[in-house]
Amino acid sequence: MSLFRKSLVAAIGLIAATAASAMEEQAFEKAFDALPKKGASEQLKALQDLRYRWIMESFPGSATYEGYPGVNDRWTDASDKGIERRQQQTRRMLAASRHIDETALPENQQLDYQLLYQDLLSEVKGFQFPEHLLLVNHMNGPQRNVPAILNAMPKRTVADYETILTRLEKLPALISEVQALMQKGLEKKITPPQITLRDLPGQIRALVPADPKQSPLLKAFAEMPSTISAGQQRRLQQRAFALYHKDLVPAWQGMAEFVERDYIPGAKVDTAFTSMPDGLRWYAHKVRDNTTTTLSPEEIHRIGLAEVKRIRGEMEQIIRKTGFQGDFKDFTDFLRTDPQFYYTDREELMRGYRDIAKRIDGELPALFGTLPRLPYGVKPIPSYSEKSQTTAYYQPGSNEAGRAGVFFANTYNLPSRPKWEMEALTVHEAMPGHHLQIALAQEQNDIHPLRRIGGYTAFVEGWGLYSESLGYDLGLYKDPYSEFGALTYDMWRAVRLVVDTGMHQLGWSREQAIEYFMNNSAKPLHDVTVEIDRYLVWPGQALAYKLGQLKIKELRTKAEEQLGSNFDIRAFHDQLLGAGAVPLNVLESRMDDWIEAQNGSSAASKTTPAQSGQVTAS
Repeated sequence: MSLFRKSLVAAIGLIAATAASAMEEQAFEKAFDALPKKGASEQLKALQDLRYRWIMESFPGSATYEGYPGVNDRWTDASDKGIERRQQQTRRMLAASRHIDETALPENQQLDYQLLYQDLLSEVKGFQFPEHLLLVNHMNGPQRNVPAILNAMPKRTVADYETILTRLEKLPALISEVQALMQKGLEKKITPPQITLRDLPGQIRALVPADPKQSPLLKAFAEMPSTISAGQQRRLQQRAFALYHKDLVPAWQGMAEFVERDYIPGAKVDTAFTSMPDGLRWYAHKVRDNTTTTLSPEEIHRIGLAEVKRIRGEMEQIIRKTGFQGDFKDFTDFLRTDPQFYYTDREELMRGYRDIAKRIDGELPALFGTLPRLPYGVKPIPSYSEKSQTTAYYQPGSNEAGRAGVFFANTYNLPSRPKWEMEALTVHEAMPGHHLQIALAQEQNDIHPLRRIGGYTAFVEGWGLYSESLGYDLGLYKDPYSEFGALTYDMWRAVRLVVDTGMHQLGWSREQAIEYFMNNSAKPLHDVTVEIDRYLVWPGQALAYKLGQLKIKELRTKAEEQLGSNFDIRAFHDQLLGAGAVPLNVLESRMDDWIEAQNGSSAASKTTPAQSGQVTAS
């Protein structure tokens, strides 16, 4: 699912396609048959409308996040029949896009067509690989997505709570369908690596504690608004608790037992994604899809080695600047273990993040002409997933749904959460990283809603990583340890290029990847282990960060060199973000056109007043 999978970033750590009921077959047929047969512009607009509606109604989890009405009571149809239906519908939309005469489109719709066609084509190419058999791992699956989707639902009226209850009633069916896909994956030897599944049973069981009031599934019923009467609150809670004990607890416990009894023991031991059936071609597809480039895994590996060498040199300079007596390993051990670099209280850590976020916000107008209206908050990662979750992630908000964006920070195991990484992390996940870029895309009313929800990992995460380099302009990285932290984060993404391709293409072991990461980074072992396991279950995804950053930096250097004193960083950033997320090849073309236009404007502005008057008179 290229567009839907990318639409929620991220980074994500984010919500994947395990959540919602397929667009009703008759509704799709009716809408598809009504597509205009003539008029390129009308054909494109109608197909975009259908595609947007199809995503929202086929994946109501995404619709919940976007504030799309009418489907909050559903889950994705994860049955074989539902998956086949969605694939067939996607193929038909691709065929329809090929009947549109691109040359007859006005200029402002040509990018729309290019992105729609490219998304559909990539998605259909992906159907040759059984991605639906890999829905569940320690990073993703209903045990992660379902609580997040439920928490994002409106919770203002009795009707809102009735909708939540309807969705909860349908949850056991979804769990059963997902479990059936996992069983089929076992039979076909298509599973995540066994070593990465160790926390999965605990994640599932954390959803169904003995006290329903403590369950992440029923959080809405523990925090009911005062606008709902006490009597209605009691009625809704009683219904939720009865449903919890009768249906939800057995469904989740059954899944946990299946994972422990069958799935983990039967999962593949080999950690390379390419060890699965047709794994080499499958991995190559993932690399192309995530990076939006034609680079091979071997080429990316070499780029990673070069970046690691460059960044390592800059890190050595920082070490010398601190006056530290010792080598690189000694210094990173010092950063990992000295108490001065760590909080001892979770709330203090969160206050630290919020303070950094507030300081950043006041500096943003110097770098951006346009800032989003949607606010964001800073919250701890939920306890039921914190142990195996990465350091942080961003969850998009929605003006339509009345929900702010959220930068989630991990407060688990405080001795693995150093202060020197906090500034770079906040810049990446909040402002001017993910929140600024995604919220701006959501607020662009002059582009089709399909474009506003679109996201390409290389662009979204490339922007997030590029944003880290803006920390210097925002008044961050004042002390050498925070500056080393920024370089550590840049190194982290460079190391990804090496270890992801190393493990999945070049025969590296998990232990070899962990050792390489530790030898070139100051990140704690816990973080490194979590990261390596992430690359094992999301192969190719982590390659997009550094490649996207390098492309954005290349474009900025080109603009600075060609525009000279006329280069305006605010205008550059506004143009870069102005079309929403796009593939890297499209981004390069857009920015080249902008640079050429700026050059033309600069030349025109240098004409004398007399010459200007003569031109106007003629």
